[in-house]
Amino acid sequence: MFHKNGSLTVSGDIFFLIVSIIINSFGNALTVSLNLGSALWTASSVNLSHFFNYSLTGVLFWEGVAVVLSNALIIRKFDFRRIFGNFVFMLPFSYLVGMLTSLLSKTSLNSLPLPLKIILDLCGILCIAAGISIYQRVNLILHPNDDFMQIIRFKFFHGNAAIAQTTSFLIPITLIILCAFGNQNVWAINIGTVFSFLFQGYFVGLSDKIIFPKLNHQNLDFDH
Repeated sequence: MFHKNGSLTVSGDIFFLIVSIIINSFGNALTVSLNLGSALWTASSVNLSHFFNYSLTGVLFWEGVAVVLSNALIIRKFDFRRIFGNFVFMLPFSYLVGMLTSLLSKTSLNSLPLPLKIILDLCGILCIAAGISIYQRVNLILHPNDDFMQIIRFKFFHGNAAIAQTTSFLIPITLIILCAFGNQNVWAINIGTVFSFLFQGYFVGLSDKIIFPKLNHQNLDFDH
């Protein structure tokens, strides 16, 4: 799956991309099923949906479009292959999260004791971090939000995943705060959300080192 110079073969690209999407989708589905707090970008979409009285699917789409355009501004070019990849990524990812969430909801997860549910929720966040780490290193196609995190990680923060992830989360946090003033309420925030904000970036960086350590970052085609 690797060439002699350490780059991925085509089969390597496909293998690691599929594995990473499955891991990330399972992590998201697990946290959604346990209902102990959505990831910050998802939480911001939920609150925007309530603020505008608009469907969550629609908000997720338009929020994705906004991030895609922001990425283009940051790298100072309109890369159609990159943008196409962002939208292609969202299709199987969204389907898998929905399917796995449906399957997990039919289990007895929510009848488990709260401490065990919290542990499983945190494991879900770790799965999300691991998935992000793998497909960011493959860098074939990315979710717009994770593409944004990777761009600022290498363009501004010298590859530091923890700082980049926390910085990227400031945008959904700001949106949630603004919506809270208008809604007089907050949705989709719980212990998993806080843990994600504090530690997800750290675990992305750690996963870079311990999960498929031979896999290096590919195709960082922007100035950094």
